[in-house]
Amino acid sequence: MQFQSVLSKVATLSRFSVFRKQTGRAFSINLMAMAQIKVGDKLPSVDLFEDSPANKINTSDLTANKKVIIFGVPGAFTPGCSKTHLPGYITGADDLKSNQSVNEIVCVSVNDPFVMSAWGKEHNATGKVRMLADPAANFAKALNLTIDLPPLGGVRAKRFSMVVEDGQVKELNVEPDGTGLSCSLANKIGKN
Repeated sequence: MQFQSVLSKVATLSRFSVFRKQTGRAFSINLMAMAQIKVGDKLPSVDLFEDSPANKINTSDLTANKKVIIFGVPGAFTPGCSKTHLPGYITGADDLKSNQSVNEIVCVSVNDPFVMSAWGKEHNATGKVRMLADPAANFAKALNLTIDLPPLGGVRAKRFSMVVEDGQVKELNVEPDGTGLSCSLANKIGKN
């Protein structure tokens, strides 16, 4: 799998080299930016939105001096996210906060903040799970955890969960196919 990833990056670089020769434009590529976030990495500093576009929540501030669970879903109001993923964190919130010393649980999706707020209200997430919007997929892209799902509007976040302590990723669970419901569920935190 790693070999295929390297080949993909080489092919991408080759396409850019051809582009440069044809257009004469200079550019640079940061291969490190292409790597998926991993345990031990510092969480990138990205603005997310809570309830409205006016309420920015920076991921660095959100995780500073705290233990935070962040889980990403492909889309608000979608079946797997609404029936299993989000409800699992809502019902497990008290247990995760008390037994695993978690300060906050955050759900992130590539949706607008109004949709995330409405979705949270429908599931009674208030006080249990913060619903944060990543409208331009900037957070998902910074983590290199994007997936192209045209039926859901294009670029979305892969389904994942992570534990972040004081800005550092301590646990990361990414669904192998990007959308499944196995390793990123609430009852798997601390067990993978």
